Amino acid sequence: MSDDLAFDRSADAPAGVVREAAPLVRRVIAPNPSAFTFTGTATYLVGRGRVAVIDPGPDDPVHTAALLAALDGETVEAIVVTHSHRDHSAGVAALKAATGAPVVGAGPHRAFRALHAGEARGLEAGVDGSYAPDRALAEGEGITGPGWSLVAVETPGHTANHLAFALPESALLFSGDHVMAWSTSIVAPPDGAMGAYVASLRKLIERPEELYLPGHGPAVRGARRFSRQLLGHRLMRETAIRARLAEGPRTIPQLVTELYRGLDPKLVFAAGLSVFAHLEDLVAQGEAATDGPPTLDGLYRAP
Repeated sequence: MSDDLAFDRSADAPAGVVREAAPLVRRVIAPNPSAFTFTGTATYLVGRGRVAVIDPGPDDPVHTAALLAALDGETVEAIVVTHSHRDHSAGVAALKAATGAPVVGAGPHRAFRALHAGEARGLEAGVDGSYAPDRALAEGEGITGPGWSLVAVETPGHTANHLAFALPESALLFSGDHVMAWSTSIVAPPDGAMGAYVASLRKLIERPEELYLPGHGPAVRGARRFSRQLLGHRLMRETAIRARLAEGPRTIPQLVTELYRGLDPKLVFAAGLSVFAHLEDLVAQGEAATDGPPTLDGLYRAP
């Protein structure tokens, strides 16, 4: 891990509590803490009176009730979704039923590539195959309300359909699961792709926002510098994988053991998926080799 990459694992609010996250923005955390969601999924309420709800979270009646209580007396103009993982989008149906608001944002879930022979569908658990927006947004498209606007920024990588959303009035970006202060993002083929993730990181670094409100954990402050550190971390991991392969063929479990010292056992599989994503990208670039298409149980070597 890069010496410059320091995570913020502070927890500033319990689940269900409405907190001001930034000008024009309130946050409610869902009660779904885990090794992958940190303290829970963050749902954001943008504006006052006529609002947008970003990422309704999991299909959890307690969380939906907390959102509706926070929204009492207000009109939901749109339910906005960053990507189609169940911890972000499964709560859409209940919130739409309660408010009648249209669902906009990420398109339906799609993978970056077709499954290889014998490969399980959805290697990263949590895909929401039932998610279907009323309107899918592309780069630069958005929605507006009184005093606020949300503009879509395509950031594929964590998923193929991942979107971030700029809020120009508050000079911030809702970064979904692409950039988070508490941890790196899981990139798991075929639903995720490392090459696309790195390209999206570079894209965000070129943008002006210095404050990100992510899908989990605290705000990302000094966001462009932190994104550059994340990029450096990913490139360093790629370099370390190439160095190990130069010593001799490796399996993914071997690489995880060698590269992730002291890793929480709960995160071993997730680390393997990220290594797989790096290897798939390296094979595509001709910088690593394997027999047949890259797979989780493949043997990898220097080209």
